[in-house]
Order: sequence, then structure tokens, then C-alpha cells
Amino acid sequence: MTTINNNKTKKSGLGRGLSALLHNAETDITLSSEYKSNGNSSIQFVEISQIEANPFQPRTEFEQKALDELAESIKVHGLIQPITVRKMGYDKFQIISGERRTRASILAGLERIPAYIRIANDQEMLEMALIENIQRENLNPIEVSLSYKRLLEECNLKQEELGERVGKDRSTVSNYLRLLRLPEPIIVALRTNKISMGHAKAIMGVEDLEDQLALYKRIELDGLSVRGTEEIVKLSKQEKNAVSGESVKTAVAGIELDDALKYKIEKLSQRFGIATQLKSKGDKGELIIPFKNYEDLERILSSLADNE
Repeated sequence: MTTINNNKTKKSGLGRGLSALLHNAETDITLSSEYKSNGNSSIQFVEISQIEANPFQPRTEFEQKALDELAESIKVHGLIQPITVRKMGYDKFQIISGERRTRASILAGLERIPAYIRIANDQEMLEMALIENIQRENLNPIEVSLSYKRLLEECNLKQEELGERVGKDRSTVSNYLRLLRLPEPIIVALRTNKISMGHAKAIMGVEDLEDQLALYKRIELDGLSVRGTEEIVKLSKQEKNAVSGESVKTAVAGIELDDALKYKIEKLSQRFGIATQLKSKGDKGELIIPFKNYEDLERILSSLADNE
């Protein structure tokens, strides 16, 4: 059986992004006279034996059952969606996107598959492969987190730029990156889909690593739902505040509130586990929600955003 080569390449300067390269005529070799022989100027058939794997592929595991099912479909209908490759030299190509389709085509016994042929340097390859997989593949949360981390570190992107690339807001990107700070057993559970992203977000609301592990064990043993996990974290914070003597009651200065408003502000304080403050000058004022650090701010903002 033909196998995909796995040669590694060296990384260099920052690329122009997925869209710029996949839809830019300047990078499309198939638009040149050399690649117009079959009457289709955008797609060419490439020998699978001439294709090597993408060294920047973020997915490390491919489910065999899904590959077999795709291979059976390819046997009947052919490969409907072409892969995208870059030309490495004479009769040598490297996958930019479509490794899963290539593997399934090998299982289906194909010798040639349709492909878009592009020009890209190594850094552009990395960015394109990571973003293409994040957007199109069913990656688990840890694979997404690692892809985000690589885009930040190896493509020199800021979180705002990364969010624009992948179509996510900054808080979502930040939550994924925070997953990598969780204890190893929890990371493994996320990678193997034993717990969900919702569970992980609730666990991240616990500061102590030992407490995080204890909460994960409880999720595992009791089969806790995400909502149940969130309630445990909320109650735990309230208990700790009570033991430490830290008040979560709202401080009100210079304003008269009816009981309904007082209740709502008290609920807000309990929700965040911190003492909110309400100050006023005449009919105007401000509601202050303090935070201890940057992560605490992210937690508060994420909670507010979840209820928009």
C-alpha cells in the first residue's frame, strides 16, 4: 500500500494567511500554461506516490472507522473534494490541506487524486494547515488549543490577530489556551472526549490544581453534567468566602435601593463570588465589579458574555 511520506521541513518568516494563499492567482500554479493540459485550469490529478504528508498537521490521530467509511464512499463516487498541495520540486508535492482525504484515497486503491497546486513557504504552510484544520476538521479541544498556541508562537500572531484568523473572539481563544494549564489527567480526558469543553471551563474556575483534580474525579465518578459542575464550583467559592470572612455582599454608597434591586445586585455578587460595589452621585453612579488578576477578569467577562 502506498504511504504518505512524512519529511520535516524548516520554518521561516510569517505568511499571508489561509485565504490569501488559497484564493490568490499569484500562488496558483494550476493557472500557468504548464498545468492546463486537461482542460481544467484549477484542478490537476496528482500521483499519490508523489505526495508527502504535511509536517505541520495538527491532527495526530485519524479514526480508522471514519477513514474506512470515507474510503468506501471514494470507491463509489471518487474523491469529490480535491486536496490542496504545494509543489516541492519535479514530481514532488506536499499536502497543505486534505491529509484525511489522501489517506482514505490510498485505502480506496486510488493512484491519482485531484488537487489544487499552490506556492507557499514553510511559514505559510504552517499557518494554512493549522487554520484549515481548526475551521474544517472536528478537532478535540486540546488539539484546537495546541493549534492556537502554535499560531501564536510560531507565526508571531497576537491573540486579537489569531481571533480574526479563526473567526473567534479573544475570550474564546483565551479559554482554549488556558486549557493547556490544566493538570495532565484533565488534558488527557479532554483529548479523549471523556469530559467536554464545558466541564473544562467550569474546572478552570477553580484556582488550586489539587482542587481541579478532585473536581475532575467527581465528574468522572458521578457523571456530573456541565451545569452540575458549575454549581459545585459556585458553592465552593461561596463556602471559601464565608470561611475566610470575605463578604460577597454589595457595598452601596450614596443611593437608595428598593428590595428588588438589592436582591439583584446581591445575586450578582454571589454569582462572581466577589463583593460588588454600587456608588452614586445624585441620579448617576457606577457599578464596580473588582477582579483579582487577569484570569479573574476573563472569568467575569466570559460569564457576562455567556448570558448575552
